[in-house]
Amino acid sequence: MTLVAAALAATALFPAAAQDAARGAALAEARGCGGCHGAAGISEVANTPSLAGQPAEFITLQMILFREGLRQAAPMNALSQGLEDGQVEDLAAHYAALTPAAPPGRGAPDAALAERGQALSDRLHCGVCHLPDFSGRNQIPRIAGQREDFLRHTLAQYRDSQRRGTDTNMNAVMHGVTDAEIAALAHFMAQQR
Repeated sequence: MTLVAAALAATALFPAAAQDAARGAALAEARGCGGCHGAAGISEVANTPSLAGQPAEFITLQMILFREGLRQAAPMNALSQGLEDGQVEDLAAHYAALTPAAPPGRGAPDAALAERGQALSDRLHCGVCHLPDFSGRNQIPRIAGQREDFLRHTLAQYRDSQRRGTDTNMNAVMHGVTDAEIAALAHFMAQQR
């Protein structure tokens, strides 16, 4: 827990003014981030999140967790090595400034599945932390319009205690949620604008 606290403290050490989206864009291009996350931050790669419009604090925190080995997600642990804190903040500013959009190939909404997902979202109070429009805030990710496959995978990881955030809130929220419910919830979130 001390390492997680240190990572959280590191995100607070840099004022927002230190972030430079233009430097972040150049760094993202130089490091090939668009190969997985999309040139405009909209992922075309299965199980890879879109980063456009994610809160800068969320991206900063995740990158620090990857870099410090506190969150395991190949290939991000290796790719984050050598990034200085200011570079992490610049990358975060770049992706936060991009306009979120539906990933290419997103299927049409299934009304019944989306309705089940919305009911589950209401029951689990997803909008409390992720905001009512699911746009995220601070260190909480944007889940509206995210890749459906990525959401299914991530929610199952939380349920199965294979992934944790900086705390175990998501693990507790997802405890006991079935695969069918996860599919409905992921579909509902992926269809949000």
